[in-house]
Amino acid sequence: MGPGIVVNVTEPTKLDAIVQKESDLIKDKIDLILKSGANVVLTKKGIDDLCLKYFVEAGAMAVRRCRKEDLKYIAKATGATMQLTLTDLEGGESFDPANLGFAEEVVQERLADDELILIKGCKNSKTASVILRGPNSFMLDEMERSLHDAICIVKRTLESKAVVPGGGAVEAALSIYLENFATTLGSREQLAIAEFAEALLVIPKILAVNAAHDATDLVAKLRAYHNTAQTNDRKKDLSMCGLDLIDGKVRNNLKAGVLEPAMSKVKAIQFATEAAITILRIDDVITLNAKPEPERGGYED
Repeated sequence: MGPGIVVNVTEPTKLDAIVQKESDLIKDKIDLILKSGANVVLTKKGIDDLCLKYFVEAGAMAVRRCRKEDLKYIAKATGATMQLTLTDLEGGESFDPANLGFAEEVVQERLADDELILIKGCKNSKTASVILRGPNSFMLDEMERSLHDAICIVKRTLESKAVVPGGGAVEAALSIYLENFATTLGSREQLAIAEFAEALLVIPKILAVNAAHDATDLVAKLRAYHNTAQTNDRKKDLSMCGLDLIDGKVRNNLKAGVLEPAMSKVKAIQFATEAAITILRIDDVITLNAKPEPERGGYED
């Protein structure tokens, strides 16, 4: 019975009848769900021990206190539909079997000190879960961010459908190409292109400095490799050369597996260029004159 309902009963047998009627109503609702073929029930709210008894007798699993976000993921993975009520349009109660999802196995397993309910073989096979374990919540948060970044990199790579060698290879190759291209121009644009080419070398320099290596030496070697690749057709493989920040040398990053999504590289150069152009367009600085302070009264020496 709902909260705040007061029933005056003078005979104990009538009280038992009321309790039994309430139990029968609950049992009828559970039977609607079980008769539809459901053998696993997940709910955000709690489940009374009396209700659990009916599920256990029917050989079904009932899980209470589930997070709403988890229920959404499970419903999407299994093809189920979350139900807010059993009431139908005709004023009665029913449960459509079409709302059920499918999974090959739902099992409870113990992992370290926690018991987890694993749902395997979902209808939507593209869904998967990753269980992270760590000594404290701060470490777990950092692991989650790192895993999220890795997944986003894979996502961006699939969207780009192309990869480029990492370790400053693209920036060094563009710098050499633009320097050679600038010498073909006879106007003042030559200076702008040459400065743009030099600015691109900031990336490999910072990579080398962060790895505690000699940035001047490494960047010079990297530029020499890419200059050879662009001038000698027999050594075009050198265009894949990038920095090895562990050993402090130049290597073929394509063979080493150090790759970056082409889309991310193009977007980074575009955004940096747009930011520089925006700053260069600001050619005037407007300052407001401060209000003069009121003269203070007093005697002069």
